[in-house]
Amino acid sequence: MISLTIGTNTKRKKITVPPTMTLREALEQEEINYSVGTLHLDGAALVPGDLDKSFEDLGITDKTYLISVVKADNA
Repeated sequence: MISLTIGTNTKRKKITVPPTMTLREALEQEEINYSVGTLHLDGAALVPGDLDKSFEDLGITDKTYLISVVKADNA
């Protein structure tokens, strides 16, 4: 099992997930809208296609951070 800190730049939560879970599944489980921000895994920006990879596929074996940095609207 993986200890995952998941959330946005303003709200975070710690959960435990299986290594076979995809990033998209984790975000949807926690009801995080990943379309309004940039996603970061352990501080590195994700690239297209990473959402459907499992934590195991990405080499995560113990603990990690999955954060959606929400874009600010400019007036």
